[in-house]
Amino acid sequence: MLDRMVKILASLRLTVALLALGLVLVFWGTLAQVNLGLYKAQNEFFRSFFIFWQPNGSGLNLPIFPGGYLIGGLLLINLLVAHTRYYQPGKGKIGIALIHLGVVLLLVGQLLTDYLSTESTMHIRNGDTKNYSEADRNFELAIVDTTDAASDKVVAILGRLLVKGGDLSHAELPFAIRVKTFYGNSSLIEKADPDYQAVQTTAGVGAGLWWRELPHETVMERRDMPSGIVELVGPQGSLGSYLVSAFLNRPQPLTHKGRTYQLELRPERHYKPFSMHLIEFKHDKYPGTDIPKNFSSRVRLQRPDTGENREVLIYMNNPLRYGGETYYQASFDRDDQGTVLQVVRNPSWLTPYFSCVLVAAGLTVQFLTHLFDFARKRRSP
Repeated sequence: MLDRMVKILASLRLTVALLALGLVLVFWGTLAQVNLGLYKAQNEFFRSFFIFWQPNGSGLNLPIFPGGYLIGGLLLINLLVAHTRYYQPGKGKIGIALIHLGVVLLLVGQLLTDYLSTESTMHIRNGDTKNYSEADRNFELAIVDTTDAASDKVVAILGRLLVKGGDLSHAELPFAIRVKTFYGNSSLIEKADPDYQAVQTTAGVGAGLWWRELPHETVMERRDMPSGIVELVGPQGSLGSYLVSAFLNRPQPLTHKGRTYQLELRPERHYKPFSMHLIEFKHDKYPGTDIPKNFSSRVRLQRPDTGENREVLIYMNNPLRYGGETYYQASFDRDDQGTVLQVVRNPSWLTPYFSCVLVAAGLTVQFLTHLFDFARKRRSP
């Protein structure tokens, strides 16, 4: 039984079948981006083990086709089992081993990229300084202790914990946070509407507003706008229920035991051990036209722990690579007074290049090996 299973996993027919399924998946997923959007199509087709179909009027999710993770995982298993079963060590097989190693590294590197890479943005206005970037789609509930004028103490609760609901506590907070209602995407209005419900709060801004839950956004250019109601519960009882929403321009203030706090639902922040000061953003155009020629950000990078203090110019096709992250010139403010830098952290960014080098080296070694053998046989009597 085991030998039969190994034979199936190592078969060339399985390889061809998986490659054919991969072609169909890529074609199907590309077409699906028209209706689903790039973000949702990536998750449903390529970052999944199965593609599910939900019949109209039914809550069932039926698997109808293998997803990217399943096809890629089976290809990896097929390659490893076939290599172990059929590979025979020897000088003439070095090229084959390098090719297989390169393909394995390519598949593993893609999986690591999906799990480990993060993307965020750093929006800076001319003359401003920032030491953090913000996630594009993930939010957090920040409870900021603003009592001390010299510094703020921040406790951040990730959005995925708010979605689960229940009571949340932290050692730095003198009260617990009870999530009464939380919408991952919402709409908030100031006038009564039959499709909306009145916001029920007992403190802060919220009374007189109306809201409703919306489906998650799948278009890359748009993002979810979450909203929720949280109740602060101290040892003596409730401190009030507050509205937290991405639509609110200002945080909700409160006072407890002589200390002042602010509640704010904001994009998840990734703090850096350094700061960037935007000296100047430039939007260059071709003379006599409105056609963009170049976008550039001249920033000053300051890192207190190392004493680093230098100017850096970030422009198109010339990103800044620093601290394991890459900073790209991604966008800008309409008034040309601010820049938006795309911050990408991908620990496995070298694996595709290294795997391609290994495959190329394997092909070269294998070709030269056969070429030398052929030439030697021709010279022999």
